[in-house]
Amino acid sequence: MRSSTFILSAASVLTAAAAANVPVERHALHNSFIDSQHLWGIRGGEASSSPSSPQGSSAHDGGGGGAAAAAAAKNERSTTTKKTLSSLTSPTSKILDSVHAGGASPEDTAFIGSANSNALPSLQRSQKTLVDKTTQQRDVTNNNIRSSSEAPLPVATNQHNLAEAVEEMMAQRKQLEMEIERSSEQHPQDEQNNNDDDMSTTPTKKGPLKILFLSSDTGGGHRASAEALANQFQRLYPGTTYDLLDIWSDIDSSWPYNSIKDAYKSMSASPWKWRTLYHVSNTAVYAKFADFHSYYMNEGMIREKIEQYNPDVVVSVHPTMNYIPLFSIRKVAEKFDKEIPFFTVVTDFGSGHCTWFNKDVDRMYLASEPIKAIAQKRGGVPDEKIVMSGLPIRYDFAAQADAMGDRTTDEGKAHQQKIREELNIDPNKKIILVMGGGEGVGSLSSIVNELYAKLRTQGVDATICVVCGRNEQLKGDLETRCWDTVVSQSLNSYASLKSRVVTKLLSAHASRSRRIQAALDRAAAKAAKGRDVAEVPGNVDVIPLGFVKNMAEYMVAADVLVSKAGPGTIAEAAAVGLPIMVTSHLPGQEAGNVDIVLDGGFGDYCEDPETIALEIACWLQDSQLLDVMSKKAQAVGHPHAAEEIAQDIGDTTHDLMEKNKK
Repeated sequence: MRSSTFILSAASVLTAAAAANVPVERHALHNSFIDSQHLWGIRGGEASSSPSSPQGSSAHDGGGGGAAAAAAAKNERSTTTKKTLSSLTSPTSKILDSVHAGGASPEDTAFIGSANSNALPSLQRSQKTLVDKTTQQRDVTNNNIRSSSEAPLPVATNQHNLAEAVEEMMAQRKQLEMEIERSSEQHPQDEQNNNDDDMSTTPTKKGPLKILFLSSDTGGGHRASAEALANQFQRLYPGTTYDLLDIWSDIDSSWPYNSIKDAYKSMSASPWKWRTLYHVSNTAVYAKFADFHSYYMNEGMIREKIEQYNPDVVVSVHPTMNYIPLFSIRKVAEKFDKEIPFFTVVTDFGSGHCTWFNKDVDRMYLASEPIKAIAQKRGGVPDEKIVMSGLPIRYDFAAQADAMGDRTTDEGKAHQQKIREELNIDPNKKIILVMGGGEGVGSLSSIVNELYAKLRTQGVDATICVVCGRNEQLKGDLETRCWDTVVSQSLNSYASLKSRVVTKLLSAHASRSRRIQAALDRAAAKAAKGRDVAEVPGNVDVIPLGFVKNMAEYMVAADVLVSKAGPGTIAEAAAVGLPIMVTSHLPGQEAGNVDIVLDGGFGDYCEDPETIALEIACWLQDSQLLDVMSKKAQAVGHPHAAEEIAQDIGDTTHDLMEKNKK
């Protein structure tokens, strides 16, 4: 590191001398090297303040005696350098003074570290970067670099020799950069550890990829996961391109494959139909029959479509696209005489259909232990092919999670207040975020009515943000609703908050956590004594929202989320430590998502609007309970899952691409 700083600062001295047409002796370059350590605040591999700073001389010294000695040595070196530079009397003396002092302003030609400097711009721009990078190397590298500073220094007595000296120093700099690069390759884990706290993704040095995602619009979660991964691939491997292929809709397939999307919309709108279809198809016999039939009917067309893309890697984010497409991609790889890896990213959270789990894929990324158990039991997927990664979600949530940290801390609460102000939401009120999916479906209207009534009668100041999605009718209705009438029509029954013994026996889900149940029991006891109605009504307002694109910000701003049991929504809420009330779920794959919330202790499941409102009112009046639930949510969340999955897939693919070249 010292020799790199010397080379660059000495080059500045030589350039200034050339402008003055005066000689520069070797001892001047040596002293410039010594002072350059202080210009950048580097001493013994540690950072310290600039010598021009009044408090900087002993910021990182090891002890009192060492500090005094260092200060004395520094003053002596500074005096020697000043005497040397004072001999260079010319109209450019101000430039040389700025070299010694670090530059008075960015307008000084030799202003050290200025990206706008006119003298040696490329050297000065790279100097700070090189120093920063050097500080991350191991001691063995520092010793090698330090030894290089003892090499004979070039002497310039005229302009011709000056040019040769500069050329020699540039060669030394190039050699130094090569040495640093070798050190990074020898100790990659150190470099990774140094970058762990950097919120922004650093692009790799590996080339772009051509990625083919397999998905279908049977629910918004599959496409959302593919787009979250694609975003990270493009961040990590600049120039990456991707396509999304629906193998059932994008080929000339026959019934029933060409009607899968329409059938999904119809079935999911009728829970009993979907439950029947899901459980009948979630058997080994049915799966084998479906694989045989779809192979016979569609494999040739699927293979032809994949050949047109000729991808470097295939990533499936849909349960029906892990068997026949894998067979097809192996045939395509054989035809092109190259390896094309196939990865499955399971986008379900707590449970999943058996068609997800093909043990022959190259790697499988899972979000929870319950999913892992199913993959091993139903699919026979070996441990070495399973990566516990979390669910891939949008980068916005990772950025907000990093910026906020723990929402229960002062720093986290300050960030939450900031986001509320940016969203023009009263920062002093509790905020409930109510969602019903992209179409704004479900019993949103009834839930909002009960929330408004219960919060107002219990004296809770709150804002209810309702995500209506594309449901413009609901949005307009909420904007014109008479809320006084809503309060007068609301009932007040707290019996549903008591321990649900009968419900537990009848329900297939886990029960609510003891901590939540204890809070609800206290609320029920308070209501039984007639103390559930506040003397001063709560100040409650309702904000209808359309289709929200900055969902991460709204989840950070909120205190509680009310939503259906979509896996992506639960993963996003957990990523930012947001407690959640689950109001409905699609039978089958979403049932396990409810258990993720209940077992995790960061929410509850309830379908009755009145009970939902009573329980949330209880939560909002118990700040300690909210903090406990938030911490439990954070323990489940994986805000950087998409980045980690993309990194792993990208590195594995590049290794195979290198193998293909041989």
